Amino acid sequence: MRVTIKIKRFNPEKDSEPHWREYQVEAEPTDRLLDALNYIKWNIDGTLTYRRSCAHGVCGSDAMLINRRNGLACKLLLKNLGSTITVEALRGLPLLKDLLVDMEGFFAKYRAVKPFLMADSPEPEKERLQSPEEREVFDDTTKCILCAACNTSCPSFWSNEDYVGPAAIVQAHRFIFDSRDEGHEERLAVLNERDGVWRCRTIFNCVEACPRDINITRAIGEVKRTLAFRRL
Repeated sequence: MRVTIKIKRFNPEKDSEPHWREYQVEAEPTDRLLDALNYIKWNIDGTLTYRRSCAHGVCGSDAMLINRRNGLACKLLLKNLGSTITVEALRGLPLLKDLLVDMEGFFAKYRAVKPFLMADSPEPEKERLQSPEEREVFDDTTKCILCAACNTSCPSFWSNEDYVGPAAIVQAHRFIFDSRDEGHEERLAVLNERDGVWRCRTIFNCVEACPRDINITRAIGEVKRTLAFRRL
């Protein structure tokens, strides 16, 4: 099949504003969009800039706006995207070049919720045990790959750069509800700030955008309920 890939290009050394450029690519229907982007970079225009790594939907590095929806280029097949495909950088993050955005602010918010196990109680002889039922409580939010597709689909995030964002809340949820963790009060304090979890307006864009099918809105609601009903 022959597809037209329309990419919003931007070179800060030459351009004052992003602009569209079209590329014609011969490909198999079962090729992924990432395959087409690689073909363009390797055979047509080596200046095209984007992130990529595992190519299997695990690293989250190739998240971008595809046909005006957030997605991973390595997971979407050309046959499902139409004969003309538009590709843009994620919205809401500083644009560096072409499809490359600055992720430092995103990861700063991720680090702010302390996304690691905290336990001050004496270590057991072997491991901190957990039942399958206890694991199930937070199992969904362990699937996050930090691609930023949820944050950059969120109107609250677009309008307020200080909002902690759904990705950080998902990471906090994963430990707040972990029965082995003892640091949930520290995380809840971060999320209870003005730009924390209460900035969520329950629009569900994040759920639609997540390539890992995490029910992000439900996780955010569970954090809100914990804050609202916890004993002070």
